[in-house]
Amino acid sequence: MPELDIYCGPAPDPASLLSRWNLDPLVLAMLAILAVAAWHVAPDRRARLVSLLGVGVLVLAFVSPLCALSSALFSARVLHHVLLVAVAAPLLAASFRGIAPRVPAPRLALAVHTLLFWAWHLPAAYGFALSSHGAYWLMQVTLLGSALWLWAAALDARTPAGRACALLFATVLQMGMLAALLTFSRAPLYDTHITTTIAFGMTPLEDQQLAGVLMWVPAAGPYLVAALWRVRTLLSPEGGLGGRTP
Repeated sequence: MPELDIYCGPAPDPASLLSRWNLDPLVLAMLAILAVAAWHVAPDRRARLVSLLGVGVLVLAFVSPLCALSSALFSARVLHHVLLVAVAAPLLAASFRGIAPRVPAPRLALAVHTLLFWAWHLPAAYGFALSSHGAYWLMQVTLLGSALWLWAAALDARTPAGRACALLFATVLQMGMLAALLTFSRAPLYDTHITTTIAFGMTPLEDQQLAGVLMWVPAAGPYLVAALWRVRTLLSPEGGLGGRTP
């Protein structure tokens, strides 16, 4: 396994966790720039609020003590990834819905996001992501970027509702398959967390099983809600069979 140089720092213990805020000036500056840009580009007040909620989720993921906790618990890392791909990404994509160009190749977006999501959760790739700050940010940027591509396609009113629902359900399915592997594995798969979970009252296997449950159940919620929303547009008088936004 590569030598670790985890961006969020060494694994905390419960006593020090609440003091482990990440105040990296570069990250704070990038989040501030994103918030200002989103506020000015978003087409209306509601879109601005949605975009700020998306930035707020990124603050939770990268600035709050969750960042440090993910060094100790694989379940926290999975929660971090779920926040990126299933909460921040749709909020940011929704805030620009209707003003962005038509999203190309929705099926390719699904394939790329699925490949990256599985790849970064392979034990070897996961260890590599924690071996340097550059590798860590490569993981974060590719996960978030591919999720934004997928969500932009799924939420775009110009994407037929049936195709959008297929993208969303396929994403839930592939995440559920990975979650099942994590949940029902008989041994812990991630050497990084072998010695860091005990302080939080869990064995490494229990931590991994909790990660699988988080990826399986809560993570599916935003995709299912979005699919229902797209179906609703089909049933509305304004949407008709074209699936346009009311």
